[in-house]
Amino acid sequence: MVNGMFEDLSRAWGWIALRGFVSVAFGIAALAWPGLTLAVLVLVWGAYAFADGIVALIAGLKFKMGGKPMWPLVLLGLVGIVAGVITFLRPGVAEIALLAFVATWAILIGLLQIFGAIALRKVITNEWWMALSGLLSVVFGVIVLMRPQAGALAIVVIIAWYAIVYGVVLLMLGFRLKSLTARIPRPA
Repeated sequence: MVNGMFEDLSRAWGWIALRGFVSVAFGIAALAWPGLTLAVLVLVWGAYAFADGIVALIAGLKFKMGGKPMWPLVLLGLVGIVAGVITFLRPGVAEIALLAFVATWAILIGLLQIFGAIALRKVITNEWWMALSGLLSVVFGVIVLMRPQAGALAIVVIIAWYAIVYGVVLLMLGFRLKSLTARIPRPA
């Protein structure tokens, strides 16, 4: 099974390398045009929220619980549709709402990591790494809440660098697999 997977991956080296190239290109473009990247990300999220809302609304109306529509799913669908429409009509509002959500999430996750580190201090060594990661999350969340534009650009830059590093790793994997294709036995 492992050999078959290796052969399949080796034969697909070009597709893996292409994914890496596209990822690196996206990362470079995001760094070159962070404002445009943020606007596109917000609009893509709006399209997702709208489409997800429609699907949830249809599912909520179609599937019944005790002969009645699934109202929580119907409400979730309506909220998604409204969020999508607001995103397209007022993308700046959606951007701020998304940033507030990301910031709040980062603060809550950071606090939980800090409390977890304190709770684990007698069980593990170097728990301060966990506390430090929590502190970084809290600081990031607070900065995003205090300076949403800087937070938005920071998120775009993080996504861009992630895409570049991920793309380089895929490129390296693709070309490594290409070099290993000589090991694959040719069919007779």
